[in-house]
Amino acid sequence: MFSKIFMLMALALCVVQAKAQNMMSQSWKFNTGDNLKWAELSFDDATWPSLKAGLPWESQGYPAYDGYAWYRQRVVVPSKWKELAQKNGGLEVYIGRIDDCDEGFWNGERIGKSGDFPPTYKEAYSVDRLYKIPFDKINWDKENLLAVRVFDNGGGGGFYFGTQYLKVVGVADYVTAKAVFKRQDQIFEDGAACAFDIELTNNSKEKIAGKFKIEVTTDFGDAVTSKTLDLSIKKQGSTLQNINLGPLKAGFYKSVVTFESKEVNLSRQVNFGVSPTKIESPANRPADFETFWNRAKKELAAVDPQFKIKKVDSLCTSSKEWYLVEMRSLGNVPVRAWYGRPVKAGKYPAVLHVQGYSSTAVPAWGYQEGDIISLVLNIRGHGNSKDAVNPGFSYPSYLQYFLNDKELYIYRGAYMDCTRAVDFLFSRPEVDTARVAVEGGSQGGALSFATAALNNNRICYCMPNVPFLSDFKDYFKVAAWPGGEMLKYANEHPEYGMDKILETLSYFDIKNLAGWIRCPLFMASGLKDDVCPPHINFAAYNQVSTPKEYVVYPESGHGLCPEYMKLKTAKMREHLGLK
Repeated sequence: MFSKIFMLMALALCVVQAKAQNMMSQSWKFNTGDNLKWAELSFDDATWPSLKAGLPWESQGYPAYDGYAWYRQRVVVPSKWKELAQKNGGLEVYIGRIDDCDEGFWNGERIGKSGDFPPTYKEAYSVDRLYKIPFDKINWDKENLLAVRVFDNGGGGGFYFGTQYLKVVGVADYVTAKAVFKRQDQIFEDGAACAFDIELTNNSKEKIAGKFKIEVTTDFGDAVTSKTLDLSIKKQGSTLQNINLGPLKAGFYKSVVTFESKEVNLSRQVNFGVSPTKIESPANRPADFETFWNRAKKELAAVDPQFKIKKVDSLCTSSKEWYLVEMRSLGNVPVRAWYGRPVKAGKYPAVLHVQGYSSTAVPAWGYQEGDIISLVLNIRGHGNSKDAVNPGFSYPSYLQYFLNDKELYIYRGAYMDCTRAVDFLFSRPEVDTARVAVEGGSQGGALSFATAALNNNRICYCMPNVPFLSDFKDYFKVAAWPGGEMLKYANEHPEYGMDKILETLSYFDIKNLAGWIRCPLFMASGLKDDVCPPHINFAAYNQVSTPKEYVVYPESGHGLCPEYMKLKTAKMREHLGLK
């Protein structure tokens, strides 16, 4: 077996303390559009539909919407909290994670912001929102209005993760809980005996009696088991509940754990995987798959790259010089990149950094050390590579651009943009062409797979994380996006239909490209990733026949934790022979 590297973390579960904390409703009034009057308590939202928190709006009737939207909820705060709230400085509201950026309002006044709205857009989808409500802004025993303004730039949108709650600032939780697995990445390599524990701890001075429940489903939503029982937790004590699921098929699973009593209302999702390297999702290459990609590479080779490089003095440091690169790619399309090379003359390893969907690649993404070269690429339609091709990311978006023609489909050009970037690196005298690697996350994870596969004698190391564009038929079943967009496109183009869409996408499915990879590969996944679920990550990973490793982070969604960023750098430097 190849080695696995795991994150060490406590799996604390969200809880509610009755005397100074209560669970908010997970149902919110919702409306698309943008109007700051919607932050006001006096605004009548009776005609707005309701949406559930914890799920993107794409899965709740808005399959192709990108842009601004608002969530509203009315909350009555009991006056029994007043004395403690005044002493501690008010309340805190936990909203969870929001795709992409937001600002929260309490009774019309802003209480917090994560990310930035256009025109200075900056995503914050992996950030947990915990906003403070000043004591003097609270209407005691009366309605208060919590409103959240959201902007989604593409893909999933809205309240996609977390269970909202309101509490007094600084109050310790009476009850805590953690999931206990034999492996800290919550993976069962042997699916014959799948079991884990939920440990509930009562920190209060009184016994707490309530109802414990767990429901387990596959990541496709199929029921596995459900268990409910009455449970008492002694004062300042704990109880361990064993969840014995017996044999399970290879795949990924979701479990929802709840404990409810007069004192506590606890809810948390605990995900786990079973034998992920044995997940069966075989390649489904079209008969002309190899011919298709050989022709694309020949077409690219016929385009004069016209490499241009211009030094940007404002970006240079004492150890690194930075340049703006322009080159011509497939179809004579201009694409641009940022090139950072060490100041000291010599031969250096190089890393191609490829980007996530809709993002703008910037020099800060590259390695800043003076012993490694970075090329930070903006593929067509992204960042500063939009002048010739710019489909945008609102439906019909980048994903649907020329979806009716595999020869013109956007990712044919995008994959060749990455190959052209490799051409640039191989043209540079300071690059050690025996040590050229590629890395990226999400769409960049897919681009990493594709680059290594289509340049299999030129890439020495591939580091994808939470890779996109994989195993499309299953992908559209386990994730709300992009399946919703594709279904809408199929309904709007009945002459084309979903079968034809899947046929076109099979040429660009990294699962079908992965078998061509000839270098070592290291992949990272988040067990709570609802954008690029781990199932599709491993569908591609399992087709790689070279030495490979994976790491799984059980509490991470589509944005991986800081521990991975440190690990990624260490692994890359080690493989490139750098101290």
